Amino acid sequence: MRNVVLLTINGADHAGVTAAFTTVLSRYDINILDVGQSVIHDRLNLGMLLEVADIDNTSVHEDLLKLANQQSLTISFTPVDESEYEQWVQSEGKPRYIVTMLGRKLSADNIGHLSAVAAKHDMNIDSITRLSGRFSLSDDNRHKRACVEFSMRGKPADEEQLRTDLLAITQEDDVDVAFQADDVFRRHRRLVVFDMDSTLIQCEVIDELAKAAGTGEEVMAITEAAMRGDIPFNESFERRPATLEGLSEDILIDIANNLPITEGADRLIFTLKKLGYKVGILSGGFSYFANRLKDRWELDFVAANELDISDGKLTGKVKGEIVNGEKKAEYLRQMAAEFNIDMKQTVAVGDGANDLPMLAIAGLGIAFHAKPLVRESARHSISSLGLDGILYLLGVRDREV
Repeated sequence: MRNVVLLTINGADHAGVTAAFTTVLSRYDINILDVGQSVIHDRLNLGMLLEVADIDNTSVHEDLLKLANQQSLTISFTPVDESEYEQWVQSEGKPRYIVTMLGRKLSADNIGHLSAVAAKHDMNIDSITRLSGRFSLSDDNRHKRACVEFSMRGKPADEEQLRTDLLAITQEDDVDVAFQADDVFRRHRRLVVFDMDSTLIQCEVIDELAKAAGTGEEVMAITEAAMRGDIPFNESFERRPATLEGLSEDILIDIANNLPITEGADRLIFTLKKLGYKVGILSGGFSYFANRLKDRWELDFVAANELDISDGKLTGKVKGEIVNGEKKAEYLRQMAAEFNIDMKQTVAVGDGANDLPMLAIAGLGIAFHAKPLVRESARHSISSLGLDGILYLLGVRDREV
């Protein structure tokens, strides 16, 4: 007769624990059905689900207890009922999800709120893993990052309501929460595209140009209305460059040399390139500035609007077809096809209403420090961290960067 026993081992972590206990188990024809181990602040938690020939085998108990005593560890043996074990086996087919919580710091309230939502929707938390690095309590760095990843199992009755409840956490707590199916595509994204203005850089270039041209207030009002979705992008776009007629190209050079790079952009993009991602810019802004960023990060492609310049001055017009929201989505599909990448392996990041079409079709669409309309419409958002917080949504740990 075969029996199932859960062996748990706890105590101060040190090298060789797993090797020592499995060596003892190997002497008694014992199979390991499942194993899990975690270490928190140098404290070991090791569990093994064992298939044993004789649940009352005194010798194996004595040997394990003796070893635990020698290594200053505590162990326990819990018999597992056969029906309970079979139920556990059958649960393997349930869908799995990854929920990522990130912020400048994470409190018990934050974890508690997410856990309560999971329980409400009959989702079981299988594991919780810290993706962010350690940080000192005495460190006053305002750019510190905290992130934990929850592996959940179950089939929510209403997935959209689950997403709504998770979004409510982000509105009440100063954290972001991302909910993704734990499938092969989540672990193998290959193409990432970014909006430029207010995403990769912390300004709207058209506003900076307008300030230099003396039309700042007029253009900023049009920009805000367009970002909120109050007026069509094409209309706003045609009205704004027209106010720049006669502006010297020297102003463009000065602005391009001093673009305010968003927190975490360098770390994110250099890491993506190192990992082999294709990375590009799809912008409703201007190629004059996007190409500077392309050179900075050695990007794979740029699609943006081209300012018309004659005799060293802006004419107030734009060459070619306007890159609006629909065009961004079209370019994203084209880039994926060109690189032979499935759309489920794509990531799109933006902040404005004209980014929503590409966010909607990407495998992972992320609204970054976006207006409320965009944040609520996108399936994922980051508002608490810099751009490098996106690495957590890709499953990348700080120690791997």
